[in-house]
Amino acid sequence: MSTVKKAVVRLGFKTGEFVVYPSHGVGQITAIEEQEVAGFKLELFVVSFAKDKMTLRVPTAKAASVGLRKLADAEQVTKALTTLTGRARIKRTMWSRRAQEYEAKINSGDLVAIAEVVRDLYRSEAQPEQSYSERQLYEAAVDRMTREIAVVDDVTETEALKKIEGQLAKSPRRAAKGSEAEAEADADLESDNDDMQEEAA
Repeated sequence: MSTVKKAVVRLGFKTGEFVVYPSHGVGQITAIEEQEVAGFKLELFVVSFAKDKMTLRVPTAKAASVGLRKLADAEQVTKALTTLTGRARIKRTMWSRRAQEYEAKINSGDLVAIAEVVRDLYRSEAQPEQSYSERQLYEAAVDRMTREIAVVDDVTETEALKKIEGQLAKSPRRAAKGSEAEAEADADLESDNDDMQEEAA
């Protein structure tokens, strides 16, 4: 074994490794340090988020419970990118409730769940404008996805974003133009509702 790089390993995580912290996205373990708190020695992962100019200290013992995870593997990335090409699934619930669900998915740290948010909130040029809060959630989800794919595939964030946009362009809703696509999506939802009413009758 080579001892050129002295990476410290704890619970399968090592210094220098990129990881995903659910509520902040991709960060890098820059160190594993010890601190004394109330007479107890506490071991901490020091996770740096360069883009956000932020550093988190996560107790190594709590890494699993806070959801710290390794980067997605190639298979998960493929699954997330495939998710983008599916039909948007938009529930007929109040926006505030949907927004909470989208936010929970973004902060879950699960790449496929984040891809579902991107798929459901994406709007092509021909489609109606998004509200400010929709746009905020969409951009947050795209940002999380872009950062992780960039690190996993070892490409720039611009290249990762192009990959995501390329997949979104293939989705069925985007093939129809603007309001037709919306009408088609609405028709699907209406027929679902009709089916439910028939069953209830």
